[in-house]
Amino acid sequence: MSRLKIFQKGFNFSQDGPGNRLVYHLQGCNLRCPWCANPEGLAVTGGKEYEVEELIAECVSCAPMFFEGGGVTLTGGEVTLQPEGVKQLLSGLKVRGIHTAIETNGVAPVLKELLPMLDYLMMDIKHHDPEIHRRVTGLSNESLFANLPAILDWGGPIALRIPVIGGFNASEEDARAFGRLFQRLGLTGRSTVELLAYHEYGKDKYQTLGMTYQMGEEAKVSFQLIQAMEQILREAGMVVVRT
Repeated sequence: MSRLKIFQKGFNFSQDGPGNRLVYHLQGCNLRCPWCANPEGLAVTGGKEYEVEELIAECVSCAPMFFEGGGVTLTGGEVTLQPEGVKQLLSGLKVRGIHTAIETNGVAPVLKELLPMLDYLMMDIKHHDPEIHRRVTGLSNESLFANLPAILDWGGPIALRIPVIGGFNASEEDARAFGRLFQRLGLTGRSTVELLAYHEYGKDKYQTLGMTYQMGEEAKVSFQLIQAMEQILREAGMVVVRT
């Protein structure tokens, strides 16, 4: 039986999928986004190891708390870095009738293997330009685009999320470029999109971990800009949501 490394777990309502959800943050990430709010989850080492069967039992015991369509969400770090344990956990939950969701950056090809075990997919699309994405996060997101045909064939609900970061992707022209990308990829009418304004919630963690926080005042964005970008995406045919 596989094990999973988890650095945080707890309940959250509506922000990590529908309803009240038990959320597991899996250790390790393949990107290095400088605005990351969970730097403790970046390294593949760390976290606490759990037997998958132990986690399944915990989820079953929490089932009465999964109200308003809730269930279990796996997030990170990056879920796809621990694929075998994730497959076993999601499969075990599905056969027990527990609603399953993951939040992922979408760049790992193994994501396609998880789709049959999912009820809900949340996916970050951080930039419309793969080269800028690579330069800032460490990896191109072209493989995310390559995963999309399989995701669309899967047919389940897709929630796209764009972290809006000043100096990176925060302009009306960026919103238009995202809109064109979503149209080209066939995502209009097939998914929701949410704009997540930059925040500093994880800033203090960097000092605690002996890491340098790289983001400055220029990363902040106004509510007016978020509204303008949302309207541009609506005009491109996307369903814009706020959770």
